[in-house]
Amino acid sequence: MKIALFVTCVNDLVFPGTGKAVVRILERLGHTVEFPVGQGCCGQMHANSGYRAEALPLVRNFVQTFDPYDAVVAPSGSCVAMVRDSYPRLVPGSASVAGRTYELSELLVDVLGVTDVGAVFPHRVTYHPTCHGLRMLRLGERPRALLRAVRGLELIELPGAEECCGFGGTFAMKNAGVSAAMLADKCGAIVDTGAEYVAAVDNSCLAHIGGGLSRRTASAQAIHYAEILATTPP
Repeated sequence: MKIALFVTCVNDLVFPGTGKAVVRILERLGHTVEFPVGQGCCGQMHANSGYRAEALPLVRNFVQTFDPYDAVVAPSGSCVAMVRDSYPRLVPGSASVAGRTYELSELLVDVLGVTDVGAVFPHRVTYHPTCHGLRMLRLGERPRALLRAVRGLELIELPGAEECCGFGGTFAMKNAGVSAAMLADKCGAIVDTGAEYVAAVDNSCLAHIGGGLSRRTASAQAIHYAEILATTPP
């Protein structure tokens, strides 16, 4: 199987360790992962903000870049949701590539049939299901199943887990007051669990949550779940 990594803008520019974690996980499982250098933005921010014409060249570039691969994996529920849900409506002929684009947990659980990736992470962790992963991709228990299989990890249920953290891309900028109130609720729930880490499938949401936790001087840290799955004994 030819697998390509779509790293996404946020990870490429701010959280490159997450993309590297995805590669380490898949290579540990015996797969080769390629990184097509022609990749760019998926166009989500443009399309979601009403700039359809500006999004179209980005969509076409994605389709052209990733068409040669059997599977495209991305550590971002929101970007994968953009590709799978919006691409077929924006560009005719993109459905095939869109259907082969997976969020990491989908590729591991549904395509490769794996839940135990050999990770070790001896910490208390709670999991926040981000909106795109929860409501558009319907990831369900896949990320939790992967986390439960990590040796030494104690997975703690997050109260009000399905409530949005308040990020929502440009929503956090255009509706800062509402966003801040939603973030306060989410951070309070995380702190109440006593977890050392809060994991999720989107670093954009984790950056928002991590900032809120930091301002509260909370001990809990935000971490992409791929980085947990990539951790092995020293």
